[in-house]
Amino acid sequence: MASTKEYLEFVLEQLSGLEDISYRAMMGGYILYYKKKIFGGIYDDRFLVKPVKAAVVHMPDAAYELPYEGAKEMLLVDRLDDKAFLSELVRAMYEELPAPREKKK
Repeated sequence: MASTKEYLEFVLEQLSGLEDISYRAMMGGYILYYKKKIFGGIYDDRFLVKPVKAAVVHMPDAAYELPYEGAKEMLLVDRLDDKAFLSELVRAMYEELPAPREKKK
């Protein structure tokens, strides 16, 4: 099942407290970026984030789920109604996220 544009728009609205959020469509879902670093994505209308230490601390009871078969597990974000929490979560994750790959020319 592919993710809907409506769900993407809802999540982006919930993340509107952050500057420099972007996304890219990929494999029926959407990859989410904060300041050019990948922090999570939307897969089958589920908002998942990378399981970095800050995310685990902020969501100790979060379920680990596979975005798609063959992928690494990610954390399911279930507090979508709390914009302040979501902004704090993504900001806290930022330093632990890998730097963006340099594009080949």
